Amino acid sequence: MSNTVVGLLFLAPALLFFVLFIGEPVVATLYLSFTKYNVITPAKWIGFDNIKHLFSDDRLWLTYGNTLKYVLILTPMHAILGLLIALAVNRNIGKGWKYLYRTIFYFPVLATSAAVAVAWQFIFSKDFGILNYLLGKFGVSPIAWMQSPHWVYVAVAIYSFWKFIGNAFLYYLIGLQSIPAALYEAAEIDGANKTQRFFSITLPMLSPTIFFVLVTTLIGATQIFDEPYLITSGGPGDASRSVNMYIYEVAFQHHEMGYASTLSLSLFLIILCVTVFQFSISKKWVNYDRD
Repeated sequence: MSNTVVGLLFLAPALLFFVLFIGEPVVATLYLSFTKYNVITPAKWIGFDNIKHLFSDDRLWLTYGNTLKYVLILTPMHAILGLLIALAVNRNIGKGWKYLYRTIFYFPVLATSAAVAVAWQFIFSKDFGILNYLLGKFGVSPIAWMQSPHWVYVAVAIYSFWKFIGNAFLYYLIGLQSIPAALYEAAEIDGANKTQRFFSITLPMLSPTIFFVLVTTLIGATQIFDEPYLITSGGPGDASRSVNMYIYEVAFQHHEMGYASTLSLSLFLIILCVTVFQFSISKKWVNYDRD
């Protein structure tokens, strides 16, 4: 048996999984985007009607605006604060403390979103929430975290930080620990201070990790669903409703699977374009040279 055949046999399970659970749904979505389909009756071919509806759907563009706000808030928050936390934990402290901090920051990622969201709804409660209670100790009036179209984004950001900052933190920490200590020792002998070592060694060597975190975090923020769905239910009104929430509503509440497929493709194309752009400019600042 040739090496090619053996290789294909080893790849077969992964390829089968890809075809069944990724390839087939993508092809089905592309087909359904040109149909009117409500699950109960057979799909009816309607050509480009769904695409025409997409460009005239004011509610869709409102949700795209909301999603853009999430991207602008959550992407830098996770990318920057995750790095700062990783730098703090990576200091010259005992292994026991490092294990403890890693557990503290990463444990929320493992917790079930639906379960912890219930607790956070009580925390954000205007009248009975502990957050407003603590702020009241400093003379701050109760804030309508989940009822105000402005404060709702702050509430989602706080929950997202607590729940998901562990992902970025862990990637950064692994990246920091993979930087050769000899580089810092050589720079210290040459008289470089902490700031110079950070900008001349840490950032360039960590740039692949930073790039990975930026790409994955931006994609996650563009596809955001759990945070607004569980904390605010998209309210007040549509103030915090994301595109993914709107797609879910169109597909599973209005049963317009054809139009929902068109919306999904529009989101996919936007994410694809943004990701390609990120990769195209990464060559200018990402350093993969470890020698």
